[in-house]
Amino acid sequence: MNEDFLLIVLKDLLSRRRDLRLILMSATLNAELFSSYFGGAPTIHIPGFTHPVRAHFLEDILERTGYKMTASNQLDDYGQDKVWKTQRQLLPRKRKNQITTLVEDALQNSNFETYGSRTRDSLANWNPDCIGFNLIEAVLCHICRKERAGAVLVFMTGWDDISSLKDQLKAHPLLGDPNRVLLLACHGSMATSEQRLIFDKAPPNVRKVVLATNMAEASITINDIVFVMDCGKAKETTYDALNNTPCLLPSWISKASSRQRRGRAGRVQPGECYHLYPRCVYDAFAEYQLPELLRTPLNSLCLQIKSLQVDSIGEFLSAALQPPEPRAVQNAVEFLKMIGSLDENENLTDLGRYLSMLPVDPKLGKMLIMGAVFRCIDPILTVVAGLSARDPFLLPQDKKDLAGTAKSRFSAKDYSDHMALVRAYEGWKDAEREGSGYEYCWRNFLSAQTLQAIHSLRKQFSYILKDAGLIDSDANTNNSLSHNQSLVRGVICSGLFPGISSVVHRENSMSFKTMDDGQVLVYANSVNAKYQTIPYPWLVFGEKVKVNAVFIRDSTGVSDSILILFGGAVTKGSAAGHLKMLDGYIDLFMDPSLSECYLQLKEELDKLVQKKLEDPTFDIHKEGKYILFAAQELAAGDLCEGRFVFGRETSRARLRDNEDGKSNIIKDGMNPKSLLQTLLMRAGHTPPKYKTKHLKTNEFRAMVEFKGMQFVGKPKRNKQVAERDAAIEALGWLTQTSGTKLQDEGDDSPLDLTDNMLKLLSRPRKRTRNNPKK
Repeated sequence: MNEDFLLIVLKDLLSRRRDLRLILMSATLNAELFSSYFGGAPTIHIPGFTHPVRAHFLEDILERTGYKMTASNQLDDYGQDKVWKTQRQLLPRKRKNQITTLVEDALQNSNFETYGSRTRDSLANWNPDCIGFNLIEAVLCHICRKERAGAVLVFMTGWDDISSLKDQLKAHPLLGDPNRVLLLACHGSMATSEQRLIFDKAPPNVRKVVLATNMAEASITINDIVFVMDCGKAKETTYDALNNTPCLLPSWISKASSRQRRGRAGRVQPGECYHLYPRCVYDAFAEYQLPELLRTPLNSLCLQIKSLQVDSIGEFLSAALQPPEPRAVQNAVEFLKMIGSLDENENLTDLGRYLSMLPVDPKLGKMLIMGAVFRCIDPILTVVAGLSARDPFLLPQDKKDLAGTAKSRFSAKDYSDHMALVRAYEGWKDAEREGSGYEYCWRNFLSAQTLQAIHSLRKQFSYILKDAGLIDSDANTNNSLSHNQSLVRGVICSGLFPGISSVVHRENSMSFKTMDDGQVLVYANSVNAKYQTIPYPWLVFGEKVKVNAVFIRDSTGVSDSILILFGGAVTKGSAAGHLKMLDGYIDLFMDPSLSECYLQLKEELDKLVQKKLEDPTFDIHKEGKYILFAAQELAAGDLCEGRFVFGRETSRARLRDNEDGKSNIIKDGMNPKSLLQTLLMRAGHTPPKYKTKHLKTNEFRAMVEFKGMQFVGKPKRNKQVAERDAAIEALGWLTQTSGTKLQDEGDDSPLDLTDNMLKLLSRPRKRTRNNPKK
C-alpha cells in the first residue's frame, strides 16, 4: 500500500524533476501496466537463471499415480475439534466470486479427451472447494516410493490445514514413520527457532516434507527442495467496504504466485511441481494478485495523505495505478473524523498532526498520545507495540491447552488480552535482568524474538513522543498513574473506540454483538474466550476479521463509566437521564442529575486534552487536577453493578406473541428470557428463577422471580413457551408496557426504561440485628 502511495508522489515528481531517474524492479511485475502508468516508460527484461522445473497438473498427476477421486475421499478431515470445518465442505456456496465462476466454466469447457477413462471420471468428481488431504497423501506416497531423492515443499492455506494434514500423515504407515519421513511445518505463528528447522538437511535415507503457507513462496530458498506441491490457494486479506470489515478467506492464487511456488523447486537443482488443480483452472487464474490498496482499510494511508497538505484525499487516491473504491476512501475519512484526527472539512486537527508523526495505525497512535497525556505511558507503550508486532503468545499444536493456561495466568481474571500482554512483557524484562529470559519464554510459551521486537518498538515510540514534547524525560512523571488499572483501561478504550462489542448474557451462555456485524465471536486464543460470564458490559477490541464468521481478536472489558468518559461522542437521548453513543446504538439510562454530571465531566476532560495537544507544555495534571481526579474516581468506582442499564435491545424491539403462541423479540431476534437475564445481570442481580406448574388442562403456567418480585405468565402448551411468557410479563413491567404489551407495531417511539429500571437498581436496606424490621 505504501508503494502505491509513493508511486503517486513519484509520478508527480518526475514531471517537475528532469534530473530524477526512477527504476522499478520486481520478479513478478506487471511490466505493461507500470509502463503505461508512467507514460510508456521503457522496460528491460533481465533473465534470471533457474534450473528447469517440470509442471504436472491434476490430470497428469491422476494419470501418473493411478489415484481415483470420488465425492467422499476429497473431503478434508479436520478432526473432532473442527468438525464444523469438515461439514462446511458439503454446504453449497451462497455466493460465487469471479474466479470461482471462471474455474467452473473452464472445467465445463475441457473434455480431457487425451486422458484415460479413470482420470476423466476422477476429474468429473473433483471438488474445487476442498484442499485434498487424501490426494496430497497419495502424491507424497508416490514421491517417496518411486521418485528420486529430495525434499518436498507442500503449500497449504493456513494453520488448521497444516496441523490437520500433519496429524493425518503421522497416522500413515509410510509417511508417519520418522525413520523414513521427516515432517515439518512452517507458519507465521510458530517460533522462529521452529521455523528454522526447515533449512536443516534430513538424515540419510529420510525424506523431508515441509508443510507451509505462502510465506515460503518468495525470498526463501530451502536447498534440498526438489518437489513442490501446490494446492492453488492462499489465505488473503480482502476488505468488504460495504460492511467495513476485513476478511481473511482462502482464495485462488494468481498465475504469478503459481510460478513463484513452482520456482521453489528449481533454485538449486532441477525439480518437479505438482499442481493439485487442472491446467484449465490455472489458465483461468488472474495474472497478478490484487494490490493491497484495493483489499485493506485505508485509515493510515488517508492520514499520511493529509499530512502532505493535500486538499482532497479522494482526488489524490484517484491518481493511483489502480484506484480504490470511493466507498473504501469514504469509510476511512469517516473513521478519521470520528476519532478526532480530521475536522468536518477534512483538515488535520491537532490530534491528527501528532498521529501523522507516529508509524502506527491511527487508533493505536491515539492510544499512545492519550497514554502520554494521562501519565500511564509504560503499559500503553507495551500494548501498542504488541498490537503492532506479532502476537508473542505461541500456540504449539501439541500443547494448546498448556499454552492457553499459561496465557490465562497472565490475565489474572481481569478480562483483558492487553493487560495479559503487559504482564507477560514485564515478567520477561525482569527475567532478562536476572539472565533467565530464555527459560521464562520456554516455560510460558512466549516468543523471545517477538518480545525483543516489542521492546525495540517501545523505544522508537518513546523517542517520537519525546520529540513531540508529549512525554517528559523523567520516567517517574510519565508513569505516575500507570498503577491505576481503570485509567489504563480508559486509555485503551479511547484508542480502540469505536471497536466495541456488547456482552449479552443468555440463559446458559454468553454472546457478543457489534454495531456493524451483529453477533460476533471471540478468537479461541483470547483470554475472554475462556470465561462463562464476563462482568463487564462491553469489550473494546482492536481488530475484527471475517473468516467463517466475524471474529474479534484481542479485547478488554470496560465499564459504562469508562466508555462514557474515554469513548467517543456522547449525546442526550429523548428521555431524561438517557445518554446515547454511536448514533443510539449504545443506550445508557440513569438519574437525570447524574447524566448531566457525566456530560459536563466528559466535556471538561475533552477540553483539557485539547489544550494539551495545542500546547504540549500545558500541565494538565496541575491545571485540571480535580477534573482528572473525578474521572479516575468514576472509572475506578464503576464495578459494573448495573449503575446504567443496558437497554439497546429493548429500545429497538417490541414484545408480541407469534401465531404459534411463542413469544419473542421480533426485531432483534432475541429470546425474552435472555433479554431479562441480561438486564438483571447488568443491574447487579443474580439471574431470574423460573417455576413451572402443570395445570389440569394439560397446559403449563410459569412464574419468574427476581429481587423479591414475582411475575406470572399465561397458560401455554409447553414449559419453554410458558417461561418465555412469564419473562414477557416481567419485561413489560420493566419497560412500562405492562398494560400495552402488544404495543402498536407502527409506533416507533422509544420505550421509556428509566423509571422502573431505576427501581430495579435501588438496593434494599440491610437489616440490622437489633431492629430486623428496619
